[in-house]
Amino acid sequence: MVFVKGYAMLKIGSSGWIEKDRPDCGPLDAICKPLALAVCTSDIHTLWEGAIGERHNMILGHEGCAEVVEVGSLVKDFKPGDRVLVPAITPDWNSLEAQAGYSMHSGGMLAGWKFSNFKDGVFAEFFHVNDADGNLAHLPKEINTVDACMLSDMVPTGFHGVELADVQFGDTVLVIGIGPVGLMAVAGANFRGASRIICVGTRKVCVEAAKGYGATDFISYKEGPISDQVMDMTGGKGVDKVIIAGGGVETFSEAVKALKPGGKIGNVNYLGSGNMIDIPRAEWGVGMGHKLITGGLMPGGRLRMEKLGALVAAGKLDLSPLSTHVFDGFEHIEEALFLMRDKPADLIKPVVKISD
Repeated sequence: MVFVKGYAMLKIGSSGWIEKDRPDCGPLDAICKPLALAVCTSDIHTLWEGAIGERHNMILGHEGCAEVVEVGSLVKDFKPGDRVLVPAITPDWNSLEAQAGYSMHSGGMLAGWKFSNFKDGVFAEFFHVNDADGNLAHLPKEINTVDACMLSDMVPTGFHGVELADVQFGDTVLVIGIGPVGLMAVAGANFRGASRIICVGTRKVCVEAAKGYGATDFISYKEGPISDQVMDMTGGKGVDKVIIAGGGVETFSEAVKALKPGGKIGNVNYLGSGNMIDIPRAEWGVGMGHKLITGGLMPGGRLRMEKLGALVAAGKLDLSPLSTHVFDGFEHIEEALFLMRDKPADLIKPVVKISD
């Protein structure tokens, strides 16, 4: 029996190093060893808030890049030694949900999110990837392993917020929350041709990064309701689109109030607590204001990884501002996790580099 060391959620509020059986490789699958790993706020919600319920001895983590060490007999496009991008969402591509266009929900709502949800995550010496040909992507030589971690979740999730909000040329866009996902929403809205990008956030390191990605204006939620400030900034008109990448269940109320009739809200924020989302009746046009709210889990899979990787490899998207804290060595996973929980003022994203 071969054992694998990993950093796990022991139960809600408790974590530590454990050993588990090395995962088996199915005929369509791959076994990978990490080259670099990143901690996500979702790991914090899962471990300390119990947002997805109780889990016992479940290895955490869903962001990283890796080297393939084993492939199944039916895998065609990958072999041991290949360096790969690993998406946080790894759908079952033969599912009915994937055929319907919602691969991220293959097998049930959010079930395309397997790592540290339904199975062990990537914070381990070796981890399992289902449907290797459909989910892995070759790591372009132009991308270093630290930046590659941002392609697992931060880039595709932020960009998905832009897709959900349907940002168009010339739009005025409000981005609520400018952590790493929000910063990628800013970058995506800028790529889509937004003329004005108003950001909610005040941490200096995030504000400076947001300016680099195309933000034009900033709001502090500490200085009064977001919607009031947006209305003041837009002459009472509001914004065309809103991307929610931070806050809580109460944030939707401010988003609806700040949105023009006919506008769209794209939510990619993981709501770790609360029971009901607040939608204000009058500002939603008493139900008839044509203010569309859509929330979605990012698409996963190989094609999306290849396209986003090509964007970075071509020099069109600089991911280096996101990784503010880089640790050298697998043993620093716990330190990075606790840093993400505590969120010091100079933090955007912690990454653990294992290999260049």
